[in-house]
Amino acid sequence: MYDVIVIGAGPAGITAAIYCARARLKTLVLSKNIGGQAALSSDVENYTGYQFVTGAELAQKFHSHLDEFPQVEHHEAPEEAEKLKKTRKGFILETDADRYEARAVIICSGANPRPLGVAGEKKLRNKGVSYCATCDAPLFKGKDVAVIGGGNSAMDAVMRLLKYAGKVFVLNVNPELKGDELLKEKILAEPRVQVVPNARTVAILGKKSVEAITYSQKGGPERKLPVQGVFVEIGWTPATEFADVEKNKWNEIKVNLACETSAEGVFAAGDCTDVPEKQIIVAAGMGAVAALSAIKYLSRK
Repeated sequence: MYDVIVIGAGPAGITAAIYCARARLKTLVLSKNIGGQAALSSDVENYTGYQFVTGAELAQKFHSHLDEFPQVEHHEAPEEAEKLKKTRKGFILETDADRYEARAVIICSGANPRPLGVAGEKKLRNKGVSYCATCDAPLFKGKDVAVIGGGNSAMDAVMRLLKYAGKVFVLNVNPELKGDELLKEKILAEPRVQVVPNARTVAILGKKSVEAITYSQKGGPERKLPVQGVFVEIGWTPATEFADVEKNKWNEIKVNLACETSAEGVFAAGDCTDVPEKQIIVAAGMGAVAALSAIKYLSRK
């Protein structure tokens, strides 16, 4: 029986685990990876204390910090939560690998990439269709690629791809890019980037790998754009299916200012919640709040 199970090891989960460890709680951290979405970011320039750090470097810092606390158990093998159940003594968490018990649970499970849902996407996934520029950008050296999206995730993908790709087309369903202004300025000043506004992707074409995409602008005629890679960056869906707690219409877990959920003893932090701003520093702060709330909850019990 653990005092606390932390689900997820991104900025929220790592911070929550460290706070629990400092309170001498027997803590288990379960995750698919260390660093979460932060680890997939190319350049991080808005995390306090770092003028510049890559996502991979920041994830390594998280890992090193967690390793300083031997009372925190963390399984290196990827493990995914499948069902969380309330019991008389606390909670049982079933994963794809095992079954665990704890007195309290902090959910920091983050989110998964949202698919486009267009023809050819499933067929060509991992054959030119990617959801992670940090992972796959080196595979497209000298090739022309398209990034679908217009927010921070899309702009971050563009910056990563510019280190390898020939030309980068940005198909944005909105009239203009939205997000970090400095990132936006860099992208708009780059001659190898062409932003296509008001563009709705219709299909991804190719026999064995991506050869082109088709799109339309403001309901106009379909146009064909020859590319060898498509990076889908249209947002994320919260990884909350396993949790029987109150959620909003987007399946984000509803939390109050103390990061408490609708279930007593279950707390949540980071991108899996209904917090409006999905930022690394926000997730880390929420992880601290969730852990402090869990500590208070356990002390009352």
